[in-house]
Amino acid sequence: MEYTRLGTSGLKISRIALGCMSFGDTGSGFSQWALGEEDAQPFFAKAVELGITFWDTANVYSGGTSEEITGRAIRKYSRREDVVLATKVFFTMHDGPGGSGLSRKAIMENIDASLRRLGTDYVDLYQIHRFDPETPAEETMEALHDVVKAGKARYLGASAMWAWQFSKLQYTAQLNGWTRFVSMQDEYNLIMREEEREMFGLLRDQGVGSIPFSPLAKGRLTRPWGEHTRRGDSDPVGRRYDQDVDVPIVAAAQRVAEARGVPMAQVALAWVLSKPVVSAPIVGPTKLEHLTDAVAALDLRLTEQETAAPRGALPPPHPEVVRLSAPSR
Repeated sequence: MEYTRLGTSGLKISRIALGCMSFGDTGSGFSQWALGEEDAQPFFAKAVELGITFWDTANVYSGGTSEEITGRAIRKYSRREDVVLATKVFFTMHDGPGGSGLSRKAIMENIDASLRRLGTDYVDLYQIHRFDPETPAEETMEALHDVVKAGKARYLGASAMWAWQFSKLQYTAQLNGWTRFVSMQDEYNLIMREEEREMFGLLRDQGVGSIPFSPLAKGRLTRPWGEHTRRGDSDPVGRRYDQDVDVPIVAAAQRVAEARGVPMAQVALAWVLSKPVVSAPIVGPTKLEHLTDAVAALDLRLTEQETAAPRGALPPPHPEVVRLSAPSR
């Protein structure tokens, strides 16, 4: 395992992060492909064995049961001080006024609820899951700063927003002397490269580390086009990668993998890891080989030609990005 600092902060993390959205109670209605607690145990044990010390979850994953399972796994397989634990806040946990969003009430209420489920006094990285357009930036950033000063979080991170939104929040914190973000959890892979347009330049300027989610495009980059998996068939979010424009990228990754004699997943992850702003891609395993392939990708050094082969020039915005950026009515 390799270790690095998260951005320019002093926080040391493993270069592969364990994505704990894969674990939870399917009865919550959040996902049909999540692994229950018993089935999740080998993955936590394997993560510890491989030296994966950076574990990421969120309050909303499987209705909070992902946090519960993750917290118990830390106590069973490791020690709290040996794990860099991250969770998130924003999406709806209940219908009350503090049940969602990034108001002071929501942040204070949800950090305490997350700590109870995780069975710990603090998280190492507390992330806002989305930008909240209904709450003033000053309210959100001061509340997050107070969470840090109360000792309930060591660092702050953000996730999945436009560059101008992240810049606004970061500048608000800087202007007021509040805690700034050290990480951005953004969707980034060979297919979804929108972050290269503006976000990555901003992260480099701000000394913020990228911890990409979906580095394998929801599994699309792990298998030849046309092959199916249980998660791929049941995860509606993953269907964004079932578009004709994605076919040549998957095929190119497959050719590089076959020439190297390695799984496609290793090629896709090695490509993401080659980006200087990327601190650690988040891998959400549902098979143990997902973790071993991820760690093996650390030793795979793609040539300049191989790196360019599946990538090509930065394409026009992916159809999914066009849909998300369309004005709401």
